[in-house]
Amino acid sequence: MGDRVGAVSKMTTTSILSTRNITKKFGGFTANKDVSVDFHRGKLTAIIGPNGAGKSTFFNMVSGGFMPTSGEIIFDGHSVVGLKQHEFAKVGISKSFQITNLFPALTVLENVRVAVQSLHSVYNIWTPRAKHVEWVEKAEALLELVGLQDRRRDRAENLAHGEQRSLEIAVALACDPKLLLLDEPTAGMSPEETRVIMNLIIKLLEHRTIGLVEHKMKLIMGVSDSIIVLHQGQLLVQGTPDEMRSNEDVKRVYLGKGNH
Repeated sequence: MGDRVGAVSKMTTTSILSTRNITKKFGGFTANKDVSVDFHRGKLTAIIGPNGAGKSTFFNMVSGGFMPTSGEIIFDGHSVVGLKQHEFAKVGISKSFQITNLFPALTVLENVRVAVQSLHSVYNIWTPRAKHVEWVEKAEALLELVGLQDRRRDRAENLAHGEQRSLEIAVALACDPKLLLLDEPTAGMSPEETRVIMNLIIKLLEHRTIGLVEHKMKLIMGVSDSIIVLHQGQLLVQGTPDEMRSNEDVKRVYLGKGNH
């Protein structure tokens, strides 16, 4: 993998991930065109835009799901274009999906332990017992971080929707990512569940960088350090929430359409 991750010097010093003119085409359709943005280290960057703006395609490119047709993705000083999705996790980029991706019949603890184990070793009968203990201890620590330690023996399918999203975040944290990407983390949640998840996200910012796609504009404006606005597959603007509120183009294509 090291041969495929070449050093790149064009990333700004405050950015952990930068895209430079990334374009994605599906046949004759261009989903994203020449998008250049920065995810600043230790900050929360949100990606917004109306339906069809290219948010999902862009998010898939920066998380390893899609390879750009052209352009560069620079993470922590190195190009990651061409890496497989599991290799993104190894270099420090982890994504939590909009559609909950858990093992419903396993317990909460088992779900996280499996994630920890899969990223550190291939299981076999000769794996030392100390390694099993280490995996469980790390899984327990992640459950405590996301507030699920009291549910660790419950099956994942018996968790409430908001708790399942917290568990999904714990699974995404198993690889100790430098950049955690969250795809609509509050989708389908009650106001109380949304509050719990957003408090967790703010807590996670203490030790990592977070990028998220989210439709709840009031929430985005309240927690984001930087906002990327996509429109018709291209970058409209990137800036602070205050800059978004006063930007006439943003208000015209997004904020003014009732998506509050």
